[in-house]
Amino acid sequence: MHALELGRAFTLLEPGPVVLVTTHDGHRPNVMTISWTMVVDFTPKFAITTGAWNHSFAALRETRECVIAVPAADQLDLVVGIGTCSGADTDKFAKFGLATRPGRFVKAPLVPACLANVECRVIDLIARHDIVILEGVAAYMDIARKEKRMLHAVGDGSFIADGRKFDRKVQMASKLPALS
Repeated sequence: MHALELGRAFTLLEPGPVVLVTTHDGHRPNVMTISWTMVVDFTPKFAITTGAWNHSFAALRETRECVIAVPAADQLDLVVGIGTCSGADTDKFAKFGLATRPGRFVKAPLVPACLANVECRVIDLIARHDIVILEGVAAYMDIARKEKRMLHAVGDGSFIADGRKFDRKVQMASKLPALS
């Protein structure tokens, strides 16, 4: 085996998909790209990693709500563009021509161009590790959207789109929650 620089080990353990997280501070909405996401359990609980270095974090901390918008692979340039500028001095919705729609339960806007949107409330902030635990209160999916592959950040400036799906639902049935 070839030795890998320990500082790059995180690129092997890629988390969930890259998402856009929208917030609203009471005056205006903002959107940020988050590449470190995960499902917490089989309930609608999610974790993202963010902190004071992101302009949207203050709104997230104060309002305790947001929308997780899941972009598709054909939105890679949008995801990178949003992630490489700051809402402190840029209206990202205007800059990227990103339309929004009001959420039903939170003030943060939905992004209808994305594959899916989940309205969330913050249920915990783990400051020591910059982890925000979210609970989904409503979810929406664009089932008519042709591109359904999600993006995953490797962590070195490259991305991977979902590929072939392997179905093992029968074998996993005893470990999966019953879906209604």
